[in-house]
Amino acid sequence: MTEEAHSSTHPPLPPTTEDNRYSWLRLLRSKRVGPVTFHRLLAEYGSAQNALDALPEVARSAGIKGYETCPAKAVDDEIKTAKAAKARLLCFSDTDYPELLRGLKDAPPLLWAIGDLSVLERPMISMVGARNASSLGLRMARSLARGLGDAGFTVVSGMARGIDSAAHQAALETGTIAVLAGGADVIYPADNARLAGQISESGLRLSERPMGLTPQARDFPKRNRIIAAMSRAVVVVEAAAKSGSLITARDALDYGREVLAVPGHPFDARSSGCNWLIRDGAILVRDAADVLEALPPPEQDRPPAADPQDLRQALAALPPPPPQRRSLADTHALHQQILGRLGPSPTSEAQLIRDLSLPPQQIAPALTDLELEGAIRRQPGGMLSKTFPGDED
Repeated sequence: MTEEAHSSTHPPLPPTTEDNRYSWLRLLRSKRVGPVTFHRLLAEYGSAQNALDALPEVARSAGIKGYETCPAKAVDDEIKTAKAAKARLLCFSDTDYPELLRGLKDAPPLLWAIGDLSVLERPMISMVGARNASSLGLRMARSLARGLGDAGFTVVSGMARGIDSAAHQAALETGTIAVLAGGADVIYPADNARLAGQISESGLRLSERPMGLTPQARDFPKRNRIIAAMSRAVVVVEAAAKSGSLITARDALDYGREVLAVPGHPFDARSSGCNWLIRDGAILVRDAADVLEALPPPEQDRPPAADPQDLRQALAALPPPPPQRRSLADTHALHQQILGRLGPSPTSEAQLIRDLSLPPQQIAPALTDLELEGAIRRQPGGMLSKTFPGDED
C-alpha cells in the first residue's frame, strides 16, 4: 500500500469566507498546479492568496518566463456557470467533503457537487464495469446495487454506459453518486441525460474538474482514482483485460480498499479482467451478501477526523514563507539530479528522496518548480515521472 495520508506539514484550514474560497479555486485552476502542488503551496504560504502572490516569482526562479496565475475572469465565469447549474463547492476541509477521499496525498482540494449532499453521509461502495455489458452483467449490477442500497450504502460509479448506468439506476431510491471526468454540469455520454437528471434529484453528481469542461481521454483515469478512494470497496462486475475498470481496481488496491469481482465465462472477453482479478486474490462476488461479508469494520478504514484546533496549531508552527533561496547554480544542479533519477515509469516521491539522500524540505520546492515548468508529472499515489517532448500537459 502506498503512502496516501497528508503529512502534518500541510494542514489545510477550511476557507471560511467567500474571498478565501475564491482564492482556493483560482489557485487550483492556475497552470501546473495539481492537487499535490496545491496542498504543498497552501502549507508553504499559509493561505491560497499568499500562494497566488508568490507563484509568479516561484515560476521565475524556476526559469519560466511570463508565468501568470489563473485570471480572475476565468474563475468568475466558472462560478457563474456553477450557480446556473445549482452546484455547490466542497472544499477539502469542509465537513461535507468525503471522509475517505480526504486521506489521499492527491485528494482533490475542491469538488463541485450537484444534488443531495446527504448521500455523502452514508458509507459508500463503488461499482464499475464494462460499457458494452452483457444482459447478465447488467442484471447482476442492478441486483448488487439494490442489495447494497438496501443495506445502507451509497453506490458510487462513473455514469458511463453499461454497468455504471445500471448500478446508478438501481440505486436511485437508496442513494447514488456519479463521479464525472468532465464538469459536474456536463452530461457524458449525452444519452445519459435523463439518468443524470434523476441522480441530481435523489443523489449527487460530483467532479473535481472545472464547470463546463467536456472530458478528454486523459481525464478518466484521474476520475477513477476518486471512485476508488471515496468508497470502502470497489466491485468490478464485467471488465476486459485492458479497461478503465481495472485501473480503478488497481487504484483501490493502492489505497488499501477491498477489491471484489463477479466471475464470468472464460470465453467472454468482457469477463477476462474480473477472472484475472479473482485469480490474483480479489474476492469472488455472487450477491450483495458476499460484498457485505468482505467489508472490514468501519473503524478500521476510517481516517481520524481532523481537529481544526490541531490544524491551526500545526499551521502556526510552520516556518514563514518564502523558503530560503538557493543560488541559481545550486538550484539547477538539484533539478538535474532529480531529472536524472526520473524516467517515463513512475517513481514514488519517498523513493526519490531516499535515492537523493537530501532532506524532504529541500527537495519539495524543487519538485514544485519542475512541475510548474512541465518537466515532471505527478500521478496518483504520490508517484512522479519525467515528461518528454510530445507528452500532454
